[in-house]
Amino acid sequence: MPGRVPSRSTRTSAAVSHKSSAQTLNSRASTTSRISSTSIEVPEESPDNELRTQIASIFRDAQRTTASHRKLVINLRKIQEACCYEPTSAKNKKTGAEDFDEEQFTTEFTRCVVRVMPVKKSESVGERAIRFIGLFLKHANEKDNELNENEDETTGVMVETPSTRLTTTLMNTVLPLLTSKEKFVRFRSTQLISHVINSLEAIDDDLFQLLRHGLLKRIHDKEAMVRVQAVLGLGRLAGNEAEGEAEDSDDDSGAGLLDKLLDVLQNDPSADVRRSLLVNLPILPNTLPFLLERARDQDPATRRALYSRLLPALGDFRHLSLSMREKLLRWGLRDRDENVRKAAGKLFRERWIEDCAGAGEPEEAEAVEGADAPNSEAKGPSFDGLLELLERIDVINSGVENGVALEAMKGFWEGRPDYRDSITFDDYFWETLSAEAVFIARSFNDFCRNGENGKYEALIEEKMPEVTKLAYYLHRYTTVLVEAIKRIAAQEPTEDVEEEDTVEQEFIVEQLLHIAQTLDYSDEVGRRKMFALLRQSLSIPDLPEEVTKLTIEALRGICAADAAGEREFCSIVLEAVADVHDTIMDEPSSEDADESFHSAKSEVSDDAGGLGKKSETSEQDDQEKAVREIMVNMKCLHIVQCMLENVEGNLQQNAHLVAMLNNLVVPAVRSHEAPVRERGLLCLGLCSLLDKSLAEENLTLFMHFFSKGHSALQITALQILTDILNQHGAHLLDTNPTLLKVYLKALKSGSKSPEVQAAATVAVSKLMLGRVIADSSTSIDDLLKTLIVLYFDPSTAHNQGVRQTLSYFLPVYCFSRKENQDRMRKVALDAMHKLFEIQETMDDDGEAEFEMVGLGTIGAHLVDWTDPRKCYIPGNQLTLSDESAKKAVNGDVHLYFARDLLEKLDSGISREEKKTIAPLLAKLHISPASTESLIRELYDEVSAAIEEKLIADATGRNALFKIHVSLGKIVNSLVEKAPVTGGRKSSVTPSVVDEEQTVMAIEGDAEVESEKTELVKVEEEEDSEGTAIADVDAKATRDSLVESLLEDSDVEMTG
Repeated sequence: MPGRVPSRSTRTSAAVSHKSSAQTLNSRASTTSRISSTSIEVPEESPDNELRTQIASIFRDAQRTTASHRKLVINLRKIQEACCYEPTSAKNKKTGAEDFDEEQFTTEFTRCVVRVMPVKKSESVGERAIRFIGLFLKHANEKDNELNENEDETTGVMVETPSTRLTTTLMNTVLPLLTSKEKFVRFRSTQLISHVINSLEAIDDDLFQLLRHGLLKRIHDKEAMVRVQAVLGLGRLAGNEAEGEAEDSDDDSGAGLLDKLLDVLQNDPSADVRRSLLVNLPILPNTLPFLLERARDQDPATRRALYSRLLPALGDFRHLSLSMREKLLRWGLRDRDENVRKAAGKLFRERWIEDCAGAGEPEEAEAVEGADAPNSEAKGPSFDGLLELLERIDVINSGVENGVALEAMKGFWEGRPDYRDSITFDDYFWETLSAEAVFIARSFNDFCRNGENGKYEALIEEKMPEVTKLAYYLHRYTTVLVEAIKRIAAQEPTEDVEEEDTVEQEFIVEQLLHIAQTLDYSDEVGRRKMFALLRQSLSIPDLPEEVTKLTIEALRGICAADAAGEREFCSIVLEAVADVHDTIMDEPSSEDADESFHSAKSEVSDDAGGLGKKSETSEQDDQEKAVREIMVNMKCLHIVQCMLENVEGNLQQNAHLVAMLNNLVVPAVRSHEAPVRERGLLCLGLCSLLDKSLAEENLTLFMHFFSKGHSALQITALQILTDILNQHGAHLLDTNPTLLKVYLKALKSGSKSPEVQAAATVAVSKLMLGRVIADSSTSIDDLLKTLIVLYFDPSTAHNQGVRQTLSYFLPVYCFSRKENQDRMRKVALDAMHKLFEIQETMDDDGEAEFEMVGLGTIGAHLVDWTDPRKCYIPGNQLTLSDESAKKAVNGDVHLYFARDLLEKLDSGISREEKKTIAPLLAKLHISPASTESLIRELYDEVSAAIEEKLIADATGRNALFKIHVSLGKIVNSLVEKAPVTGGRKSSVTPSVVDEEQTVMAIEGDAEVESEKTELVKVEEEEDSEGTAIADVDAKATRDSLVESLLEDSDVEMTG
């Protein structure tokens, strides 16, 4: 009878185990030399017996299907009981295992388990066998605990049972396999240990430490599949330790284990490992931030797992902080992967709403993931819960123009038809509006109006108020807002409650104005009422800027869309500007006089000090008057700016706009006050978009603001100049050559102001993609070269705006037109030279903050951007997916690129730079469909470069040989197709053959290659004479043909 497995030596186990592994994995020829590389321990074979037959039969059946596992587990448990326990009754049915003891059962069971270890991951029998082993151990431990229930309760210590001894023996046998050199053995052993850990309720303390130590070594295994199984087991152990089951103070304590797993969660390169940890790590206050940051994981499946599995299991979302709720919602709903967006939307409209709607239910029921959907269907809509949900995501801040609340509510209305159908907006709702309530109405209105094919238009007619009623509520809440603003302005607030109330009132008015912009104004009564209300509201000087903007947009929607409607709109707005100007300049003066009068009063009248007080009062009045002037100009200019953003007609044909320009905008630009001047500049830029002559006159002014202004003003000036060029065409660049220098200066201003550099990059990209900068422009090459250098320059590594813009622009620009690819080809080598100089400077300094991309990678990018196979061809884009069609593309751009490379290599550049650009020759695409003459010329130039030994290093020379062979094959095929005699054909073929041989040549064969080249030259000279004779014969034949044709034509004419 063999001894127990753990008692055997490591050397013996290694040899025996590899034999088993080799049989399973189809041994190779080198098996004998690798016998010691594994550590599978297989017990010595003993003669077959009835116990082995029964256990082996059960394991064989367990591999076939999981459906019979429960029955097989019971059968195996009966065999274990027969071996380990004395029979309690003679009537019990015999199993045939009564003659064997516990040690033999353990040996045979372990023998079958060890044979599962070498099974490959792709084999499903391995998964089924391990599931069976875990299920049996769980069942056996439960049965033993039932038999020893009384002892366990009295002592409070884990009682040793046959199943615990079996588990310990099995784990001690499998643990050495964790360090096997065979990856599948490590995988299966780690999988088995993790599965057993997650199956059992309790494990012996000593075994617990051994398993933990063994699995910790596997979290850094080179195979991702092993690391996945290791973290599955350690996640359970970490959860137990964090609950206080292990309170050691050494590095391997619970906190140390959690720290290691969190480090793996953040840094493991395998998405499967990160996803397994995300789902299996315990949710604790110190682990939750690390788990939630997986919402920004690179892997879409991991991000989706966070929204579909972790967050629903987290319980009540209200335990999260407000900022974290908003981030999770924004990241999920704006994710680039559609499945992540769906999971985030489902979380919001099903889980989070139920957390708010069913607050009275126990949290245990909420944590169950699968039971939520049917409960949510049965509960019915809860609008109090919806109001609380919007409050929990801070709708006042997240419900603005670019906030995430609108996207969340759009998905909510789409996915919850029960709320959509049962919601009502009665009079009480409108009279008691809160920020959350009005946002519900606004989001519902937007969803119904933007539905596909007017699918939900009937809901608007049924639930939303008519124009007259909405105008009434808008007037009511606008009045409340203005009164609150005046009340706060009149007295210094001692508390923030009033200010918060003002913010909420402002939000309510904004949402009502958003609804007003979408209404149908075919009802003339409602249209007039709303028109008058908006005109009246616009004249209120205390109206906040955002409300003013929305009021003007709503007013533009009410006016007609034609030129007459636009003139009416401008006249109404400018009348409001005049009213605001008069109100601010007149009313405060009387108030100030009042205040100065009251402040001058005293309980005892003193005439002697009157003159001094009067002078002080006059200075104060002058100062307050100046402040009022700035205020009135800023307010009026903001109204004008909002108006100009909604106007499209010609400036000169609108007398109201001309008057506004002369009386308000031009004086503002000349103002000495910086805020007024900057806003006036913005309005002047908007006016320039409406009039070409005005734009031409003020280009110099905008450039002056760019050169003299601060960063924010420079960005504004750049945006204005770019909009003018896009609106009025590129001829402005020809009349103002210094304009492009402004863009070049802005592109190179990264060290001083990276924001300006990012804005200039966006501007130049738009101008070049839109072909506003003409192909014939002298500065377009400089701009493109500057953009290429910026993309790879380490100094822009921190400026993500520049990098992100260029990562989109450069490939799109090149692949959109052949001309653009050719321009990229022209500037590519100059840009490479500039980047080479930058790299040399960095190497000399040795203190670079960011490492530069290798020049080989940069060259590969440039070759890829000029690849003719990727260029868009109108009408032929669908056929370019075929390989044959790609080969037929004209590749002249890469042939010219090759000529440029040869010229650069022959221009006396340094040896190091030659090493960087010479390998690019091998990356070029040589197309047989290119221009024939260009192919022949380039072939001659490459042949000459080989003869002159232009390139010294082996890599560059091999690249030159490669392009020579490619060109030679094409030239040879062209000669074969040409209608000439075979003399010329034979002169090229040997050259091609020779060059194919030189590709594999080493440096020592250079003399032999030159001799071959000389022989080829002699052959070509000899053949050239034959070619000349053939040409004479061809000419004679041609003359005779012409004569015969002339004769035939004469006959036909005379006939």
